[in-house]
Amino acid sequence: MIQGSMVALVTPMDANGALDWDNLYKLVDWHLEQGTDAIVAMGTTGESATLSVDEHMAVVKAVIERVNGRIPVIAGTGANATAEAVELTQAAKQLGADACLLVTPYYNKPTQEGLYQHFAHVAAAVDVPQILYNVPGRTGVDMSAETALRLAALDNIIGIKEATGDVDRARAIIAAAPEGFAIYSGDDETAVELILAGGHGDISVTANVAPAALSKACALAIQGQADEARALQDKLMPLHAAMFVESNPIPVKWAVAEMGLIQHGLRLPMTHLDQRYHAQVREALANAGCL
Repeated sequence: MIQGSMVALVTPMDANGALDWDNLYKLVDWHLEQGTDAIVAMGTTGESATLSVDEHMAVVKAVIERVNGRIPVIAGTGANATAEAVELTQAAKQLGADACLLVTPYYNKPTQEGLYQHFAHVAAAVDVPQILYNVPGRTGVDMSAETALRLAALDNIIGIKEATGDVDRARAIIAAAPEGFAIYSGDDETAVELILAGGHGDISVTANVAPAALSKACALAIQGQADEARALQDKLMPLHAAMFVESNPIPVKWAVAEMGLIQHGLRLPMTHLDQRYHAQVREALANAGCL
């Protein structure tokens, strides 16, 4: 089972929005050095919504090749069209991804039965481990715990990234999930509590800037060292908050660039971090030892 701190990796770009391959390789190397447990390539934080399919798969390929089997690589392959999700998931499998992360179909607002049929279809079409991704704040659709558990019965659906921040919902899934089904947090502020409740890790935005600290916090929580995990989480709370002063990945990409790891590059409709937040984000980075 994949567990621990899994960075939802930003995708480096230059000032014109072109992909920055050199800094992508450097980021991967840095995460390996810092103890990140797995890398998610081409998730929401990776700006998957504004990359072409060819660019999307090129980034996944580059990350897999650079990691070279040292830690798991999870490829974001979700789409609001089921056929496209199958295409992306099949391509990621062929590239050697250890698992795929599939977001609930966005904008078209399927029913719970539609969600089940969507994910069941992708699971049947592509024999690769698949992780459900529920983030209603971005997609406009909320997958119920009942639907998640129904899908958990399918062999190659191995877990869920629950990004609602609702730990009680996560507890309900944990309590009823079959053995081997992983429950990951998709909300940094509540990740430690979810893991202490029986979860298996955090697919993290903050890990882009504080990978060693996130790895330690997740490890402590997995080991059941609640006091130590919560103490470290409390120290990270201002940093978690700073990563969401504007829509993700605007703050985190600005922060990673401020640390000198990438250039300041985003694609429209994402815009650069508003000047009024610079001091807050910079202070949070400094207090967390990132600068």
